[in-house]
Amino acid sequence: MTLAETPNHTNSGNPLLSLNYESALESLGNDYYDEVAAEEFPQLILRWRNDAILPHLGLDPQVVKDEDFITAFGKFQGRKPFLALRYHGYQFGEYNSQLGDGRGFLYGQVRGIDNELYDFGTKGSGRTPYSRGGDGMLTLKGGVREVIAAEALNRLGVRTSRCLSMIETGLGLWRGDEPSPTRSSVMIRMSKSHIRFGTFERLHYLKRPDLTKNLLDHVIKQYYQHLKDENDKYALFYAELVQRVAELVAQWMAAGFCHAVLNTDNMSITGESFDYGPYAFIPTYDLYFTAAYFDYYRRYCYGQQPSICRLNLEMLQEPLKAIIDISDLQNGLAKFAEYYHLEYRSLMLKKLGFEDWQFTEADHLLELTIAFLKDSQVSYHQFFADMARTFSIKWRDEPAFVMNESEVVPALGASALFDNWCVLYHKVLNNFDPHQMEIISQTLAKYNPQANLLRPVIESIWEPIVEADNWQPFYDLVQQFQ
Repeated sequence: MTLAETPNHTNSGNPLLSLNYESALESLGNDYYDEVAAEEFPQLILRWRNDAILPHLGLDPQVVKDEDFITAFGKFQGRKPFLALRYHGYQFGEYNSQLGDGRGFLYGQVRGIDNELYDFGTKGSGRTPYSRGGDGMLTLKGGVREVIAAEALNRLGVRTSRCLSMIETGLGLWRGDEPSPTRSSVMIRMSKSHIRFGTFERLHYLKRPDLTKNLLDHVIKQYYQHLKDENDKYALFYAELVQRVAELVAQWMAAGFCHAVLNTDNMSITGESFDYGPYAFIPTYDLYFTAAYFDYYRRYCYGQQPSICRLNLEMLQEPLKAIIDISDLQNGLAKFAEYYHLEYRSLMLKKLGFEDWQFTEADHLLELTIAFLKDSQVSYHQFFADMARTFSIKWRDEPAFVMNESEVVPALGASALFDNWCVLYHKVLNNFDPHQMEIISQTLAKYNPQANLLRPVIESIWEPIVEADNWQPFYDLVQQFQ
């Protein structure tokens, strides 16, 4: 049993340090990582603790003190080793062999009460061998943005990493053309795995199929356990990864989310969404909406996300060909579009209020909804939020009553598309009895939260933090997504 697997009884008073940390990735050997040290920070102020996910780790939030978070995830006491993971990746289409964890490390791995293995990974914890001249730090605003992105996406049904904690560190960071230093933070990200597509691409670059097979066996054993005893487990793994990624990008699209940097080093081998930098939620249904100012050619714009994720899966075939027959890889990828469309259809119908119900007009209603959103350029978020807020059984009486209390949709007669949509939605509702109408109302509320994360909203919670160190708007916003 290694140090990482042994509960640290000297820290038994700190529940976060008394978790049974496992050495799953560490046991693979140092061909995959470098041991690193954490930065020592001049000041530590806990700004965020995610009590909502502590029970998932078997911890009672009332027992875990703020100082426990600071000791474990700010001072980094009582835990070793810290592992900076090695990987490469295609960045905006160009291969980069100078990557790896440059401002974070794998803090530890623990099992949730679901018996699944989870990573604790840092962000903003200091320099590593892969910092490439950077300071290895995270701005406080970057930490705030990642917390709220993860919580909002989780609320919207996206398979995503979550932030366990965020601590302000007292360092002043110089960024870009800013005239003065900005505040800094260090956070802990809880995710299924920090193994990336680029982890495999690095091994192919190094011409080490033996290490590729070793890593692939590890991934299947830990994250695709139901496949580990199958004769064709490698082909089945890739086919399932294709399905997971296709469903993930469908979840982004339904949520109106633009990740912005879909390089292969930002693609998780478990098909989970993570690493939120210059992301944005679309204001309106615009396939060309681009979140990152430096994405000059709109490579990662909102509408390109499905094709980019498919391309990344196709490029992953190159290192996997050493283990998996190319025909199996091609057959697995061939179902990407089918998986994507099934998930997207299901999610959009849920946003329209229909969960697990089939009706003949479903596809027509969805097509008409997208056509109206695209043509009118009304607020994507507010359209669905208003559906949830204003929904009434009266909508079954007359098409004119449908969304008549919303301020974002056109007036009756002003848009033929919207009028047709109201007629069709009214017709669909008349397929359901009053009890089912109540279920539709609940479904609308479940899948369409009233809070949104458009850029002005994020700036509105950042401003009081900068001007008055007032964190209440931030807490209030996150609470709406939990």
